[in-house]
Amino acid sequence: MKNQNRRDFLKKSTAATLGLSALGAVGFSAKSYGRILGANDRLNVAIAGLGRRMGAFYEPIALQSSNVNLLYLCDVMQRQMTNAANNFSKHIDYQPTLEGNIIKVLEDKDLDVLINATPDHWHAPGTWLAMERGKHVYVEKPCSHNPREGELLIALQKKYNKVVQMGNQQRSAPESREIITAIHNGEIGKAYKAVAFYSNARGEVVNPSPAPVPEGLDWELFQGPAPRKPYMHDTWDYNWHWYGWDYGTAETGNNATHELDVARWALQVDYPEQVFVDAAKEHYPNDGWTMYDTMEATFRFKNGSTIIWDGKSRNAYSTYGSDRGTIIFGTEGSVFVNRNGYKHYDRGGKLIKDSTSGGSEAGTALGGGGDMSTTHVVNFFNAVRGTEKQNSNIEEGAISSLMCHLANIGYRTGELLECDPSSGRITNSEEAMKLWSRTYEKGWEPPQV
Repeated sequence: MKNQNRRDFLKKSTAATLGLSALGAVGFSAKSYGRILGANDRLNVAIAGLGRRMGAFYEPIALQSSNVNLLYLCDVMQRQMTNAANNFSKHIDYQPTLEGNIIKVLEDKDLDVLINATPDHWHAPGTWLAMERGKHVYVEKPCSHNPREGELLIALQKKYNKVVQMGNQQRSAPESREIITAIHNGEIGKAYKAVAFYSNARGEVVNPSPAPVPEGLDWELFQGPAPRKPYMHDTWDYNWHWYGWDYGTAETGNNATHELDVARWALQVDYPEQVFVDAAKEHYPNDGWTMYDTMEATFRFKNGSTIIWDGKSRNAYSTYGSDRGTIIFGTEGSVFVNRNGYKHYDRGGKLIKDSTSGGSEAGTALGGGGDMSTTHVVNFFNAVRGTEKQNSNIEEGAISSLMCHLANIGYRTGELLECDPSSGRITNSEEAMKLWSRTYEKGWEPPQV
């Protein structure tokens, strides 16, 4: 099959992915689809962003059953491409092309899929640039840097009809799916409240100061859609999370995305109608961390449900007996769920079921990878082929990311936010709505939809 014919066939095969039922797209069962596409249905994949999340992609790409070809490894730092090539050589028996410019990668007509593991400010722009060029996208969390970008991703996915999936990998964990289904079936009565939490002992960071651009770093391309500024010491390697709002989304975007996603999933809620935030920088007052390191955010929903986010970046006290997770309260019981499984309690506090997965997904440790991520990425690959329904489409990812953005906006303005429960848009503050989007470098403006 010629490349163009193969690509046209893949395009047609994914037309109904988001609404895929047991009959699959265009009336075929998933099993029939597998026979039709057959061994020639290999997906050409590129990974952009080869930092701490790279380990999440070794196994799903190396699995023979995934039937993918790693065409490109892309990063703005030369040594990260070299390291990635060395690491992948332990998992695959061929050499992907190393390319530092994501735009050049996306122009390759043979490329089917972009795995977008770049910094936060690149998540949505990298995704829409890929969709515009006919690619499907697996994008790491949060899928957007600001609320407007989430709206755009939902609209652009519909426009280009591509499979787009965020890295909210707990949506693919068997134990999480089992207990959430049980909650939806009334196992704890009416679920009315969730507490999502994260506790870590992040240390002191250096104060950013003007410095030469590190050797091998394309600082211009790293900034991409962000307004141009001089390089500051130690910005590019992870500390972009904490040095201002140009690149990162603070700890809430960095980690609350996961737990808030589980909480929202369990309670079956979308946009909040009210957001209240109490947050501050409580540790290492003179270091380079410019954002809060401690936050409690309360989200109230139209149906009366409440979600509370308890985030402690620099105090690892296990308030809830774990470093991260979600507690769901119902009228007839409660559930604690995290990446290791769940515990189901009756209303009197008696443990009814303890399901421990024994999985390999990390909690608060830096880096990525594990069985949960593998399952989520494989689900994405199969959704591209039209043989599985996505465990979480981009709309779910965008709404969960929006909750993080609303918490950050509440912190930055100091205001209680009133929101439209049909869209999440802020209705009581023009000042807060100024943060709904951001300033883009000229030439990097978002597309019009």
